[in-house]
Amino acid sequence: MTRKKTVTFGELLLRLSSPGYERMLQSPILNATFGGGEANVAVSLAHFGLDSTFVTRLPAHAIGDAALRALRAEGICVDCVERGGERLGIYFAETGASQRASSVIYDRAHSAITEIERETIRWPEVLRGAAWFHTSGITPALGAGPADCTRAALAAAREAGATVSLDLNYRRKLWSEADAQRVIRPLLQYVHLLIANEEDLQSTLGVAIPHADVTKAKLDIDAYRGAAERLCADAGVAQVAITLRESISASENGWSALLYDGPTQRLYRGPRYVLRLVDRIGGGDSFAAGLIFGILEGQSPEHALRFAIAASALKQTIPGDFNRVTVEEVKRLAAGDESGRVQR
Repeated sequence: MTRKKTVTFGELLLRLSSPGYERMLQSPILNATFGGGEANVAVSLAHFGLDSTFVTRLPAHAIGDAALRALRAEGICVDCVERGGERLGIYFAETGASQRASSVIYDRAHSAITEIERETIRWPEVLRGAAWFHTSGITPALGAGPADCTRAALAAAREAGATVSLDLNYRRKLWSEADAQRVIRPLLQYVHLLIANEEDLQSTLGVAIPHADVTKAKLDIDAYRGAAERLCADAGVAQVAITLRESISASENGWSALLYDGPTQRLYRGPRYVLRLVDRIGGGDSFAAGLIFGILEGQSPEHALRFAIAASALKQTIPGDFNRVTVEEVKRLAAGDESGRVQR
């Protein structure tokens, strides 16, 4: 059977992490891996057995070569990766615990992808035969070139007949709310599935969620429904997925999500897991990938949502950006097996 082709577009970063729960450079050691929102989605889709293509721009030197090897090792097609520029973006990650929050420091100014030009990627060729295209609000936040390229990619994906998803992924360290809203709002005309959390909706689209307080695990489901209904009606998106993270502490989170289906006007609420966090980075990306996979597999909205929540719950037990789980493992959790018993 032919595997369905998916395409993602964004920045691949070098991730430098302090060991375990140490503070940054508490020991003179940093663990070097790779990650980044759209790359994380591409990895999950490859692990789920889909034909996963990742598009980015990497420098033509040893670090860029290592990044390509890392992507290939995960089963990703990198034929459409552009080579150029002088540096790979970096982020430093420190894992928090209990009442000490995790933290991220970016060093990605003037990275290879920030200098990408609209004409660099031949999107009609890249997207030929693609069933799905995914990107996030991080990419246009990187500068005018990435923003222009994102818009071109979204338009080409719609023209090619692919389903389009956009994870808003607001990053206040990259741009202001005003700039985000100016750039992102016009992109919604191309989007079928919009993915966000409450901060993304407020900061990137100016859509407030009244009475929500994730630090106190207070979630107003009716308010989320109202926001999703407005987005479907005003922006023309077909579905809105909203992740629900209850920040009990840096070590323990409640995790769930909603999916609003515009054509049927139905709101689906998925199961809630209480997570003992190992690494929360990539949790939203693994949710997006799970939802994409579920929809492409022909699952109902309810079952696709359950699969996505389970996939992201498992990711947050794994160090690093990438979600290294199988479809079978996700389906077992989604079916209710939360025991964590040894599989022999």
